[in-house]
Amino acid sequence: MTRLLSTLILSLFLMACSDDGIKSDPYADWNALDFYDEATMALDAGEFEEAIKNLENLEARFPFSPYARQAQLDVAYAYYKFEEPESAIAAADRFIRINPRDNNVDYAWYLKGLADYNRGSGLFDSYFPRDLSQHDNKSMGDALQSFSTLVERYPDSRYANDAYRHMLFLRNKLADAEIHAARYYIKRKAWLAAAKRGQYVLETYPTTPASRDALVIMVDSYKKLGLNDLSTDAQSVLDANPPVNEQLVSNSNTELEAPEN
Repeated sequence: MTRLLSTLILSLFLMACSDDGIKSDPYADWNALDFYDEATMALDAGEFEEAIKNLENLEARFPFSPYARQAQLDVAYAYYKFEEPESAIAAADRFIRINPRDNNVDYAWYLKGLADYNRGSGLFDSYFPRDLSQHDNKSMGDALQSFSTLVERYPDSRYANDAYRHMLFLRNKLADAEIHAARYYIKRKAWLAAAKRGQYVLETYPTTPASRDALVIMVDSYKKLGLNDLSTDAQSVLDANPPVNEQLVSNSNTELEAPEN
């Protein structure tokens, strides 16, 4: 009798704990659509942190729901708008890996590119515009790679033209970054290192305006090294090629649309 009473008390205690657990979970009665609707309203209202919470809850609780795949893409967008580029890129990468044939994969690549492009942007950029060529070259290179992948794999994408404009801009800035490095070496009289930077610009970014600066650097650096034949060759190429008009691409404030449902 005592054992039976103890068992009954224990059962009632466990049931009470279970009820408390249910009551402590405010989303216990929610379904996938509830989470998705709340996330969508939060996105529309610009409440990105709230949207992220609901989207991540949706996928965690209903991973096989029809809304789970869209949530994977939406959360990448929400992180981008919430100015957390690392999380946005990670979420976009995950979407691409899990859904390689989805109709919105092009959007995920575009989002990755913008997240890297805008990495480090801040409140004062509109007052003191950044020269990207003097900042994070890795982020620029990663952005260029994402945009290039989009353009090459999905040439008919609605995002392809803008991605291509970003590519032109980034190529120019990456070339400028190499010129900045070359000029640093010139100040230190490291002529060979400067010449190599110039050569790299010609080989990697031959159609950018910086290619002429690269040739000028090569002419002077080779001359300082006593490599007169190479200096003359570089001068001949410089003389044979007129200045290239820099393609001005005003895309630093590209407004990314929310992913399509």
